[in-house]
Amino acid sequence: MERSHRIELDLRDIHQLFNSMDPSPFHEKDLDADAEEFMVSWAQEFPLGDPVALVVHLREGADAESARTVEQAVHHYFAYRADLNRLELKRLLDQGRTSLIIGLLFLSGCLFASQLVGRSGGTAGDVAREGLTIAGWVAMWRPMQIYLYDWWPLARRGRIFQKMSGMKVEVIPAARRETKGKSHDNETDRVEEGQLR
Repeated sequence: MERSHRIELDLRDIHQLFNSMDPSPFHEKDLDADAEEFMVSWAQEFPLGDPVALVVHLREGADAESARTVEQAVHHYFAYRADLNRLELKRLLDQGRTSLIIGLLFLSGCLFASQLVGRSGGTAGDVAREGLTIAGWVAMWRPMQIYLYDWWPLARRGRIFQKMSGMKVEVIPAARRETKGKSHDNETDRVEEGQLR
């Protein structure tokens, strides 16, 4: 059986899972910021290739309708976050391309100017030549930062959102928590729990 990691939430009722300021229907509501941060932070701890499952323990109102509502809302929200992440990554890479073109043009201009200045000789010419060379390479800092460091954490987070948009969601009454948890011991190797107040 494929390895699964569970993320567990202990809630008083279904309303704690959602942003109370969002007027949208339940299945389209934004998740509560604390609940989202907890779920995503634990999902980031697990290997990207391993599936995750969300188990919500409700002390009030745990029924079939609540289970459907929570599953639809969680899937809809993380699919939405995955779409936003793709747009953000696209904008970052577009910015990287623009910065790279500008940086290369500026570097070329600086290197050309440094060659002209260097012909004059003398200490001032040497300082100017070195200054132009350094300035040209400094202009390449931003595109290098984007392509070497900035894009891959964003891409990884997008993959996590995509995985969470299809994860199994289970809602159970808090009274059944211990029994239900034992039934999953053979399927999961790690259980983390958060309680929202």
